[in-house]
Amino acid sequence: MAAFWQQRGRRQESGGLGSVLDGLGSVFDVLLANARLVLGVSGAAVLAIATLAVKRLIDRATSPRDEGDPKAEQKSLEDSWQDLALIKTTPKPAKKQRREDLSAPLLSPAQPVVPDPRGSSAPLEAPQVQSSPVRCLTLQEKLLSHSSQLAVPEFQVSLVPQLARSICSQLQNFLRSKFPELPFGRLSLSGALLDGLEVLAADHIHLMLPLVLDAGLWSLISGEDTVVRNPQYWMIKRIDLGYFPRGCSPWDRFMVGRYLSSSVLNETLHKLLVASINWPAIGGLLGCAIHPVVASRELKLEVKHDQHDLSITLLPVVEMEDKVLLAVPPEGQVENLWLESFYRAEVSRLKELDAADSGARQLCLRILNGVCKSQPRLRKLGGSPLSHLILHLSDTASDWAEESLADRFQQVLEELVASLEKGVLPSYFNPKINLFSGLLEEEIDEMGFVLYRAITEPEVLL
Repeated sequence: MAAFWQQRGRRQESGGLGSVLDGLGSVFDVLLANARLVLGVSGAAVLAIATLAVKRLIDRATSPRDEGDPKAEQKSLEDSWQDLALIKTTPKPAKKQRREDLSAPLLSPAQPVVPDPRGSSAPLEAPQVQSSPVRCLTLQEKLLSHSSQLAVPEFQVSLVPQLARSICSQLQNFLRSKFPELPFGRLSLSGALLDGLEVLAADHIHLMLPLVLDAGLWSLISGEDTVVRNPQYWMIKRIDLGYFPRGCSPWDRFMVGRYLSSSVLNETLHKLLVASINWPAIGGLLGCAIHPVVASRELKLEVKHDQHDLSITLLPVVEMEDKVLLAVPPEGQVENLWLESFYRAEVSRLKELDAADSGARQLCLRILNGVCKSQPRLRKLGGSPLSHLILHLSDTASDWAEESLADRFQQVLEELVASLEKGVLPSYFNPKINLFSGLLEEEIDEMGFVLYRAITEPEVLL
């Protein structure tokens, strides 16, 4: 019986199994021939090694074995395990990167170093890297560094005044031809850019349009003596109408009651700017686009140049009795008021004081203007209120050298907070005028909160 089963097994190995194995071998050959084309170099290498191992197994399975030799059977098993190990140790091709893997960190967190329990002859020392010491800047150094970043670009310094003067000349010629009977003075430029106090960008400038009045026909009345009770405004009254009736002054056409109306004058000029002047032609001549702002209460022009955008405000001005009055009436029903401007006196006084002691008042003002311009909640503090505050401090603090800039800057912040707490900042030239009178209570609270925090940490403003 045992001999029968042995012969039957040999027939199966030499018959059906042999033919199957021969067929598999041909299939492997075809796969290997096309593996590089289909799988690439790395995939073809893996398949070749795997096929080689399988073919060795097949060869051993089909080759006659010596039944009486146990060492041969043991050797065949060892070879088979070596072939399987060969397959396992074959490097796998790189896995295709998935979309979610792109967000994974490239470096894994550092694992703690586990000391070797067997010990080592010499401990490993970490490489020492010499780091440069961190230098903390003082407030003085930060202020000086910040001031250098506030400079207006050079091309704006040269372009803006030149462009504004060209527009000023065209407007002057038009006014003389349109209103030859009105004695307008010569238009001139005004603004922080011309006085070296502009910061960050030259994006606005003023055109001052003087009105020449006969002092024998007009006089000034302080706003304190009017219904508004505001010393910052004045009224220009027509006098001696019994001897010099209406029509004797060319400006009588702009009167409301017996007063020269800033509102009526502005309305006339606004219609002139919007409807009468051919700005497209002037803009084409000057290489820019000029558009009057229709919806604004101010007399404003928007200028778009290839390199820069500019806002120009036309301000009618009256100079009488050593006062400079602008046609900027307050919002409301009162239309005969003129705003007193101290800008020319502010700049003149600051330059005079700095020239006397080589002070840094203008530098301090430029830094503060830059802070207010860059912070929306402080924007209404820029300009005149800061100038008057520095002038007040100049009467009490004598050291305004550049070396004391940090101390003066800190002192200005403290004085600003104290003034905001009271809601009062007196004008340097007229103590009756409160420069905070035009601010809302909510605006004062917001400014006070920002500056109160900056007293202990001024760097937050820079």
